Amino acid sequence: MEENIATKQRAHKVMLTNRRTCMVSGVADVLSFDLAEILLETDQGMLMIKGKDLHVNRLTLERGEVDIEGQIDSFTYSDAGQYGEKGESFLGRLFK
Repeated sequence: MEENIATKQRAHKVMLTNRRTCMVSGVADVLSFDLAEILLETDQGMLMIKGKDLHVNRLTLERGEVDIEGQIDSFTYSDAGQYGEKGESFLGRLFK
C-alpha cells in the first residue's frame, strides 16, 4: 500500500536562477499570491515564497508546475496540517 502512495506523488523540485526566476514542480495548488508573497501547496508541504514584484508566469496544475518571476528573497516550508484540512474553505485556510 505504501508503494501506491509513493507512486502517486510527483517529484518536488525547486529550481532558482539568479534569484529572479523560479520553477517549482510537485505543486498541488496555488492558495494565494500577490506582488510580495506566493503560497503554494506542494507534495512536500506548504511553500511560502517571499520577495518583490513576484509574478506567476506559468501555472500548469495538471503537471504540477509553476514558473515565478521577480526578486525572490526567501522560501519557507511548513506542514500542510497547519493551514487546515482539505475540506476546509479557501478563506478558512487563508485567515488561520
